[in-house]
Amino acid sequence: MRSRGFEVAKGFEDKNINLPERKTKFSAGYDIEAAEDIVIPKFIPGMKPTLVKTGIKAYMMDDEVLYLYNRSSNPGKKGLVLANSVGVVDKDYYGNPDNDGHIMFAFFNIKDEDVEIKKGDAIGQGVFAKYLTVDDDSSEGIRQGGFGSTNK
Repeated sequence: MRSRGFEVAKGFEDKNINLPERKTKFSAGYDIEAAEDIVIPKFIPGMKPTLVKTGIKAYMMDDEVLYLYNRSSNPGKKGLVLANSVGVVDKDYYGNPDNDGHIMFAFFNIKDEDVEIKKGDAIGQGVFAKYLTVDDDSSEGIRQGGFGSTNK
């Protein structure tokens, strides 16, 4: 039985995507790479974040979540901050009908110039964790879509 892991998302099978890996024995996070070259423009008030594709999806146990964190070096070196501070990938995001569970990082660039990300650049890390629910939880909703679809 599979418990948790990463797979290449639909549409990226022939793009030479590297599945995330931990770099050291005691690392909590799996390093995640960009799936393609992209330019993240300098921030202008009111603009939407730039979604950086990873080409991967994640499967996990029923009581687990995958948290997406920025690389610690990104804000200082590249001026990149996550628009949502921490990304939350739920179990039922995997294989959804909109985008197959494709994981993306939403970045703002706080530098004065555009920042180029190259395919294969490490852009963030994913950490799997258990979560708890309250005693009277009665959630029975079913995910109908992909990125940002929970309340639709």
